[in-house]
Amino acid sequence: MIAAGSLSGTPAPAAMVPSGRPLVGILAVLLGALISTLYGRITSFGLADLRGAVGAGFDEGAWIPTAATVAQMFIGPPATWLGAVYGPRRVLLASVSVFGLASVLIPFSPDLPALLLGQVVAGLVSGTFIPLTIGFVLQNLRPSWWPYGIAAFGLNLELSLNIPASLEGFYLDHLGWPWIFWQGAVLAVPMAACVLLGMPRQPVNRALRDRADGWGMLHAGAAFSLIYAALEQGNRLDWLHSGLICALLLGGALLLVAFVARELGTAEPWVNLSFLLRRNILPLLAILVLYRFVLLATAYLIPQYLTTVQNFRSLEVGSVLIWIAAPQFVLAPLVALVLTRVEPRIVLAMGAATMGVACIMAMRITPEWQTGEFLPSQIFQAVGQTSTLVAMILFFVRHLRPADALTFGAVLQTARLLGGELGSATMQTYLRLSEQVDSYLLGLHLQSGAADIAERLTRIAALAGSPASGEGDASGRALSILAGAVQAQANVLSVIDGFGAALIAVVAMLGLIALLREP
Repeated sequence: MIAAGSLSGTPAPAAMVPSGRPLVGILAVLLGALISTLYGRITSFGLADLRGAVGAGFDEGAWIPTAATVAQMFIGPPATWLGAVYGPRRVLLASVSVFGLASVLIPFSPDLPALLLGQVVAGLVSGTFIPLTIGFVLQNLRPSWWPYGIAAFGLNLELSLNIPASLEGFYLDHLGWPWIFWQGAVLAVPMAACVLLGMPRQPVNRALRDRADGWGMLHAGAAFSLIYAALEQGNRLDWLHSGLICALLLGGALLLVAFVARELGTAEPWVNLSFLLRRNILPLLAILVLYRFVLLATAYLIPQYLTTVQNFRSLEVGSVLIWIAAPQFVLAPLVALVLTRVEPRIVLAMGAATMGVACIMAMRITPEWQTGEFLPSQIFQAVGQTSTLVAMILFFVRHLRPADALTFGAVLQTARLLGGELGSATMQTYLRLSEQVDSYLLGLHLQSGAADIAERLTRIAALAGSPASGEGDASGRALSILAGAVQAQANVLSVIDGFGAALIAVVAMLGLIALLREP
């Protein structure tokens, strides 16, 4: 949602120097995109262990992943300006160095405040990775190779969304929870080497630096960060019933108004808000937000079902999600090849429709589903996600002027994080309310003293009892088992409702795709 007018109106030599070793430089920024997304996801999966490591309670520990992602949200809009002024090489080399150091030190945090501080530092520097990725890829590849560069970027995002559960489970079983952070330090080494070898030295754009709109950047970053924090914590704190959530939303809204007023009123605006009024831009941003919502069909709903109904651990959850990650190595280049010959809007529509089919297949879920039952729907989901993401970005790129390349990175980062969190907050709240309604409706059919319920409790008690236990103990266990069965069924029904909501989002995507016009 950010477009830099100063970037588009002023020559930006620091942003447009091609690399002498373009493939090495592209590998650097793709590693950065992988690190940025993987870092936030794996921290969320390992949250229980992190809380235990620093002695934090549930409420205090909930801020551990939020600290990093809010920091990423804050730095996302200004990151493109930093890249245009100082060049991607300087920005990424400094960022990856600080990120690697922070990743090494965070596990040694003595308490929660120290851990949160480390998360903020790591989030700030890793938040520059994705905004600079697409711009560098486009500037250093011939247009005929853009689909392949974008496909590699999409491959990275899909991998980092779907392998964290497996990684977190492996670390906890074999290496220990500090590797949740130390993996970032390990990945930072090859990224730094690729930055040094593959990115050119560029002069500082002093003209752009000297007329920086610092207040505009501060207003934008702070506004989106406050709104993001409210979305992240809203479901836990019951939304508008919490004074903190109300304050965060109000503060974010006021800063957003101040940001727009400043950009419209200043002679040297940092952003050109008319960018949003260009052909197809708003529908494409809406499609991106809806796409992030549909991703939750696998990124949230399936782990939620497996942990609450089947009591799966992270490693077992990862064995299901891996069926989205693994095919990407084949699907991404195939989609890129197709896009060299087929109109992106057609591939975009086909990808969205395939995701819809996956949602319909997953809506057949029962309490007996475990790993193999998800395989057909997850293969469809993998094909749909890759096709949709790559085609969407490629079609978006066709709307950009050369000076907009780095700006597009900020658009992607802002919409990716804020749109994803909006979808996540909506889905979590919807799932919680749906489970409560389904549990209540199921409970209406279980009347105390009814003949069929009494008969079932007697059978369960006979199976659950033992010669050493009394009749009261067996009856209590039977009642507990029946209550657990009702709870499990309510959870399954709420997950089905969640897939239904994702299907509605797919239909909305298809409607918006039909409105897209030629760039």
